[in-house]
Amino acid sequence: MAEEYIHIGKILNTQGNRGAVRILPLTDYPERFQQMERVNVLTNGSLRQLNIENSYSHKKFIILQFKEIQDMNAAEELKGGLLVVTRKELMPLEEGTFYIFDLIGIAVYDCSGNYLGKITDVIQTGSNDVYVVETGAKPILIPALKKVVKDTNLAGRRMVVELPEGLLDL
Repeated sequence: MAEEYIHIGKILNTQGNRGAVRILPLTDYPERFQQMERVNVLTNGSLRQLNIENSYSHKKFIILQFKEIQDMNAAEELKGGLLVVTRKELMPLEEGTFYIFDLIGIAVYDCSGNYLGKITDVIQTGSNDVYVVETGAKPILIPALKKVVKDTNLAGRRMVVELPEGLLDL
């Protein structure tokens, strides 16, 4: 695929008998579904653009009704599909914040220029994220705090951190 698509939701099931679907949001911005007029749906390797007729929240899910899907049988074919957007359709972030998928694979260095490893995962703890840096030995868990992360250069795929005292001695 020439275009890069980012997953913002997964179609879990149908909702009712008029063709609505239940979406598990895969985004920090579930309110985006109320603002969207159309969305790309990726099912069985095929991309299809659907127009959103109605959208509302239900518990931890989003219920979407598409103009093109008018009954439960048609909605059933969308089960397991992913709602995707292009990079230019992403919600803008505050300065100094990053999308997790942009951080995966970035090289991490300490303030002296020593290579520590690459970010392989981001753990969302609620208070602050924690970067999992694969070193080849034991992974390093680095808190995503301004006093620790000194510089993040997405274009250069490089992050500089000042590790708290004793972090590598664990």
